[in-house]
Amino acid sequence: MAAQSSGLRLTSGECVERTGEENYQPTIRDLPQGERPRERLKHYGAKHLSNSELIAILLRTGIQGENVLSLASRLLAQFDGLAGLGRTTFAEACAIRGLSEAKVCQLMAGLELGRRMVSLAPAERATINSPQDAANLLMGEMASLEQEHLRVLLLNTKNEVLGIHEIYVGNVNTSVVRPAEVFRPAVRENVPSVIVVHNHPSGDPAPSPEDISITQHLVSAGRLLSVELLDHLVIGSGGRFVSLKERNLGFK
Repeated sequence: MAAQSSGLRLTSGECVERTGEENYQPTIRDLPQGERPRERLKHYGAKHLSNSELIAILLRTGIQGENVLSLASRLLAQFDGLAGLGRTTFAEACAIRGLSEAKVCQLMAGLELGRRMVSLAPAERATINSPQDAANLLMGEMASLEQEHLRVLLLNTKNEVLGIHEIYVGNVNTSVVRPAEVFRPAVRENVPSVIVVHNHPSGDPAPSPEDISITQHLVSAGRLLSVELLDHLVIGSGGRFVSLKERNLGFK
């Protein structure tokens, strides 16, 4: 599939209010304390939370049939990530099911504070010290996508994230994934290392044989280009992900 970037469109079924036991979704209070965003922030710090968890804290509550974590993930998916959400106008946000004017105000205030913090300290960037750090950056956005997306994180010598590029949308397999396209942003930006991330819409992050084969090809291509592939993550649902590097799949 040719490289492309497209915004996710919600299906009509996702806009219908869910009712009935078969569509029951636990509220945040139903979750174990260790899985609630606020408790996780208190115990582990804000940097260990995913984008969807941070947004859930800003929104505070969900709506009938959809808890606040699910609402936050839906927003990220609909606006194609945090950057797209940050460009949303007040009127556009208020038109989204589940967002009252009060919630939009809370969300936009939080996003603006983040922008102002970056302007005060432009040298501060997200740093990847573990596979979990990389997963936290993208899990909230990618876990709910209906198609496979493959993205590349560009890292400097300190493992700071310099950029995130979407390379493919659609089936991510050996017939369409070309190393030249995956490494093009890294070569253009002259970065020493990258992390590749893609999602499994099925929700199961178990790497397929093709995922392993792709990793092997990318590791070899990276060596020729003097760009190290630090890891290949597969994102599933429910906060699950797999690091192929940790499992030594495709890496030698």
